[in-house]
Amino acid sequence: MTDRVLELLRTRPDLAELAAFPFDFDVSRAYPVEGVHLASGASLEPIAGDDTGGTYFLCGGTAVLHADSDGYASLLADSVGEALEILVRLPAWCEDVSSELDEEGLLAAVRQGDDAAREEFAPELDAQRAALISGLGLPERPLVELHALSESATRRTEPDYVLLNSDELCAYELEEPFRQSLPDIVLGPGRETLELIRAGDLGAREETAADPVLRAGVLRAAQYDRRDADLPLLRVLLEHECGERTEWFEERWLAAVLIGLHGQDGDVPLLRSATDGQVADGAEAVEWARAEDVERYGQDVAAESQFTWIELARRQGRIENARVALIRMLDDTGPDADRLRRLSRALERIGDYGQAARAQFNLLSLQDTAWDRAAEAYVLARLQRYKGDLPAAGRALERARAAVGADGAPPEDGTVSEWSRRGLGRMITEQHLELTLAAVEAGDAELARATMAHSRRLLSTIGKGSAKALSQLSTRAKWSVAGLRPPRA
Repeated sequence: MTDRVLELLRTRPDLAELAAFPFDFDVSRAYPVEGVHLASGASLEPIAGDDTGGTYFLCGGTAVLHADSDGYASLLADSVGEALEILVRLPAWCEDVSSELDEEGLLAAVRQGDDAAREEFAPELDAQRAALISGLGLPERPLVELHALSESATRRTEPDYVLLNSDELCAYELEEPFRQSLPDIVLGPGRETLELIRAGDLGAREETAADPVLRAGVLRAAQYDRRDADLPLLRVLLEHECGERTEWFEERWLAAVLIGLHGQDGDVPLLRSATDGQVADGAEAVEWARAEDVERYGQDVAAESQFTWIELARRQGRIENARVALIRMLDDTGPDADRLRRLSRALERIGDYGQAARAQFNLLSLQDTAWDRAAEAYVLARLQRYKGDLPAAGRALERARAAVGADGAPPEDGTVSEWSRRGLGRMITEQHLELTLAAVEAGDAELARATMAHSRRLLSTIGKGSAKALSQLSTRAKWSVAGLRPPRA
C-alpha cells in the first residue's frame, strides 16, 4: 500500500515544491548516487533526495532512512508522514535542537534557527510551513514528542536498517551514540534470568539448567556480577554442562573457573570432571581458577572479544545483530589474517556468504605460501558458489590450481609438492565437482563443461583414496554435464 503522504507529494506538484524548498525533501531527486541495499535484505526504495546529494529511502514499505553524501545513514522515522513532520517542524537549520531541551527550549531553538533561515534564504518560511503542514495533514504534536520520535528511530537503525554499498558491501556509518551495544543486547536475557533466580524463582532456575543458550547468558551475567550466594547455582549449571558435553566447552570452562575461585574442597570432584583432572584440591582449584580468570575472563565486559558476543547473538537467534557487528568489524579490519579468517568463518556460519567472501578475498591476498593460497582460494570458491556468483567461484578455483601447478605450469613454490596426495587435493577437486553441478543447475553450460574438464584432470591426479571418496559426487557431475545440450557448431 502506498504511503498517503508520499502519494500526495507525488501527485500534488504544489506540495512537492514546498517539500523540496525550503525543507529539502525533493521527490524529483529520488535516485541514490550509488547502488545500495539493506544488510537485512528488506526492500529499499529511493523516494526523495536533498540538495547535498543525500537520499531518502522507504524501507520495508513504511520506514524512512536517510543517507547523506558523507557515507552516514540512519533511520529518520517510521513513516513518510513522521519524516515530513520532523523535517518541517525540526528542520536541519535548527542546529541547537537537542534531547536535553524541554518544550520551551525546543521552541526557542527552532525560533532562533528560523530567524536565520528567513534572513538567509527563506523569507516566506512561515507561510510555506503552514501550507505544507495543512496540505499534507500533518499533526501539530509537541516538539518534545516529535524529537523523541526522531531519536527513537535513529537508535533503531541497527540492526534492521543498516545500509550497504552494493559493490563493495561496506556499511554506511552511524554516529557512535546511536550504535547498538551487542554485549548489552545478548547479556540482557541472562541478567534478567539471574536476577529472577537470585530472588528465588525456581522456574527460572529450572529453565536455565535445561537451556544451554540461556545457561551461557546466565553464566556470562554471573561472570560480570559475582556474588558468593551464586555458588549453588553455578554448581547446578556446571553439572549440566558436564552432563551434556555440548560443543560449547567455553561455558563449562567459565563455570568451572567461577566455582574454583571459591576454593571449596567439596567442589573438587566436579571441577576435576569439568577440567579433565587439572585440579586436585581446593587450594589448587583457586590457583588454577585465578590464572584462568586473568588470562581468559575477568570482570570487564569491554575487555571481552567481540566474537564472544557475536557467537552468543547467533545462538540466541539474533542473526541481524550478529551480522551488523561482523560487517562493522570487517569494515574496520586491515591486513590482519587471523582476524579476517575469524570474520570469514563467522559470516559463513550466519549465512552471509557475500560478506564472508569479502573477508576471504582479503585474507587470500595476505597468504605467503602456495599451500596457504590454494587452501584459502578453495574456501573462497565455496563461498562464492554459496553466494551464487559462479564465475567468481571459477576464478577462485583457477587461483587454487595455479598455486599448486595443477594446470601444467610449475607450482608457485615448494610448499605444495605433496598437495595431490593430501587433503588439499581432495578439497580442491571436490569444489570443482560442486561448481560443475551448480553451473549445470544455473544453465551455464560453458562453465560446467570447463570445470568438469578440470575435475577429470584433478581426479586422475589426486590419491586413489580421495578419488574413491569423491566417486559419487564425480558420477553426478559427469552425468549432469552429459545431459547438457551439445554446444552449437
